[in-house]
Amino acid sequence: MPHLVYTDRKGNTRTYALRHKKIVTIGRSSENDFVVDEEGVAPCHAHLLCDANGYTIAAMETRMPLIINGKARHTAHLRPDDQVVLGPVVLTFRMDDAPPPRPVHPPPTALFERLLEFSSAIMTNISSQELFRIVLDHLIAITGSDKGFLLRCADGGLDVAAARNIDRKDVALSLEQVSDSIIKRVIETGKPLIVSDASNDKRFRNAQSVVDLRLSSVMCVPLSFRDELLGVLYLGNDQVANLFRQEDLETLTIYAGQAALLLHSAQLLNELIVDNRALRDALRSASFGRIIGSSDQIRAIARKIGKIADTDISILVQGETGTGKELIAREIHARSQRRDKPFVSINCGAIPENLLESELFGHVRGAFTGAIAHRVGKFEAADGGTIFLDEIGEMPMALQVKLLRVLQERCIEKVGDSHPIPIDFRVISATNIDLEQAVRDRVFREDLYYRLDGIRIHIPPLRDRGNDVVLLAKYLLDKYVEQYRRTKVKVKGFSKGALTAMLRYSWPGNVREMENKIKRAVIMAERPLLTAEDLEIRLDTAERRIRPLADAQAEFTLNYIREVLEINNWNKTKTARDLGVDPRTVFRYLEKINV
Repeated sequence: MPHLVYTDRKGNTRTYALRHKKIVTIGRSSENDFVVDEEGVAPCHAHLLCDANGYTIAAMETRMPLIINGKARHTAHLRPDDQVVLGPVVLTFRMDDAPPPRPVHPPPTALFERLLEFSSAIMTNISSQELFRIVLDHLIAITGSDKGFLLRCADGGLDVAAARNIDRKDVALSLEQVSDSIIKRVIETGKPLIVSDASNDKRFRNAQSVVDLRLSSVMCVPLSFRDELLGVLYLGNDQVANLFRQEDLETLTIYAGQAALLLHSAQLLNELIVDNRALRDALRSASFGRIIGSSDQIRAIARKIGKIADTDISILVQGETGTGKELIAREIHARSQRRDKPFVSINCGAIPENLLESELFGHVRGAFTGAIAHRVGKFEAADGGTIFLDEIGEMPMALQVKLLRVLQERCIEKVGDSHPIPIDFRVISATNIDLEQAVRDRVFREDLYYRLDGIRIHIPPLRDRGNDVVLLAKYLLDKYVEQYRRTKVKVKGFSKGALTAMLRYSWPGNVREMENKIKRAVIMAERPLLTAEDLEIRLDTAERRIRPLADAQAEFTLNYIREVLEINNWNKTKTARDLGVDPRTVFRYLEKINV
């Protein structure tokens, strides 16, 4: 049998049997078939090719030629007793018929070094399929197997995740290549199994699969994670001269723990991909323009927008800070006949009182100190389009009178001018305070309130929107991953703990708070899956606010009556009949929503 005799600088020798392999790789890396772990030897120094004409050796790198019988060569056909020098090592090619000794089982230190190399290899950022190949290539090289299979549990059975041979090539991904009898025994017992000589093993020698495959030696170990069977590793040898031993099974069992973690991670990643795809599909079906959500409240808002968008009726949007009141206003404008005209927004609470009138209506040159030129106000800029008055409840009383006149007469007068300018506009206002209470407190004019409150839209806080939290989080994550795609870590999604924390969190800042948290987390991420800590959501603050049952029932009833009224086009009698209640019940609830 052809073999190589290894002689190191101290004169120690060992023998490597070629066993008529087609390709044998030689080098310092543990991934080679014949490992020469010496200084001066490249990680993959040379390869030996077996064909009909014998054995040919070739250098893998042109800068490191081989010294063959004293001459530098890049390739050469080997003859018996030829000597090949690799750094301080001499390899002698022999063809005698004496059976070569089996390679000595590696000492513990060498085993640990190989395990470290193996762990480093599977930590690389490559596909699961490629990682499975790396696992099998390492195990085949370490145990001297002819082939290996990684089988995973799927849909109540097994499928072949990867299959490799001694030449580091894929083989047919078929369960017909393995012994179902041996695998069945491993699955039933949950314990590793070695069949050193299958043809003489009483347990399996008559098994049909062993007979058909002409098996010589097999090792099979379960891949389990926390008592869950994920799959099995199956290694086989077809040559009687190279039967597996008990220490080979012990080595394989050590590596199987790492392989099980890898298979578990691959399954989690696959689940994440499926979940993200489902979220994306849900996001598409739950989108109404730029409004994201599938909750009953958001669907009711979408229906209302569809009805009022093409009218010129005034709209009052109510909701907590950060719920998206301007987004609603922009969506109404985008669906109206004014969509091609300007949408002008102004925050009435962010501008000093002495400047707000000029911002709204403009001024002429010389109207006041510093007025060095004519200025176009927000109303004039919105001519033909929509003006959005945010935080209208913060407007000073003196200016409320002038705004009321503008809404009534559809004309403006610039500061310092007495000539009215007709303006065509639609007004949408928004507030986070109770305007009715402001009217009772005499800090907001009642007549202006009724001018603004043509149709009211109430935006629920994020904490009351259920699974919309997940949809919005996914939408914002995709947005900022794309915007900050040059970040060091590519974020792929949220951990399950992060999703749970977001659903429990009260979100006092609503969508604006979520947007800021996700933006920061994407920029500062150190791992592909964002955690609750990345989002700066502490578990002790992530508990959802619990209200008395009576309050929750009352809110549900009110929202449901509003929804049925929307369906019945606000026909109160029909709504009462559909709900099976006295009409006075509907009227009583209508008083609570001021309709």
